[in-house]
Amino acid sequence: MVGKWLKRFYLALTYIFLYAPIVFLMVFSFNSEKFSSHFGHFSLKWYSALLSDDRILLALYYTVLVAIISSIVSTIFGTITAIGIDKMSGLPKKTLLNINNLPVLNPDIVTAVSLMTLFIFFKIPFGLLTLVIAHIVFSTPYVILSVLPKLKQLPKDLVKASLDLGATPSYTMRKIILPQIKPGIIAGFLFAFTMSIDDFVISFFNTGDDVTNLSIEIYSMARRGLSPEINALSTLMFITILILLFLANGKELFSKEENR
Repeated sequence: MVGKWLKRFYLALTYIFLYAPIVFLMVFSFNSEKFSSHFGHFSLKWYSALLSDDRILLALYYTVLVAIISSIVSTIFGTITAIGIDKMSGLPKKTLLNINNLPVLNPDIVTAVSLMTLFIFFKIPFGLLTLVIAHIVFSTPYVILSVLPKLKQLPKDLVKASLDLGATPSYTMRKIILPQIKPGIIAGFLFAFTMSIDDFVISFFNTGDDVTNLSIEIYSMARRGLSPEINALSTLMFITILILLFLANGKELFSKEENR
C-alpha cells in the first residue's frame, strides 16, 4: 500500500516538475506588468499587442503554411514508403529501416546543416521553397514510423483475399489497406504538423531573409529582451497543440468504442 502511494507521489512530482514552468508562463501571460517578478492584475493587453504585431502575424502565416504543406506531403510520402517497406523482407528491409532511423537519431543540427549544404550545392535560393523541402525531409521519417506498426497489424492474407475476390490493386489500396491504417496516418500527420510548428534548428539554417516562422521570431524576440508577448505567444501555441492532441486521441478512443 505504501509502495503504491510512493509511486503516485513520484509520478505527481514528475508531472509538476515538467509542467510547472508552462503553468507559470501561462499565468504571467495575463500579467499587466511587463516583468515576471511582480504580478499586477489580470490583463489581456499582451495578447492584444501580440495580435496587432505585423511581424508576429506574418511569422504565424508562414508557420501554418509551411506546417500544412509539409505535413500533407510528408504524410503522403511516408505512407507510400511505409507500405513499400512493409512489403519487403530480409536485408533490404533492414537497410531501409536503418536509413529511415538515421534522421530521427541524428541531432537536428546535422540534418539542418546537411540540407543547407545541399541547397547551396544545387544553387537553390533560400526562402519558402527550401523551408518547405527541409520540413518535408525532417518529418517524413516520423510518418513512416507511425504508419508501419499499423501495417504490421494487418492480417497477412487480407490483400490476397481481396485480389482473389476480383478487387483491383488500386481498389484494395483505397477500400481495404488505407482504412485499416488510417489511425497511423492521422497520427503521422499530427506528428509532422507539431514537429513543423515546434522546429527551430531546421528552419533557422534553411530559410531566407524574407521568410520567417514563429520559432525564429521568438528567438529574435528573446535576443532583444524578454517580452510578455513571448509568454502570450507560447501560451497560444501550447493550447493549440494540446487541442490537436485531444482531438487525435479522442477520435481514436471514439473509433475503438464504435468497434466494440
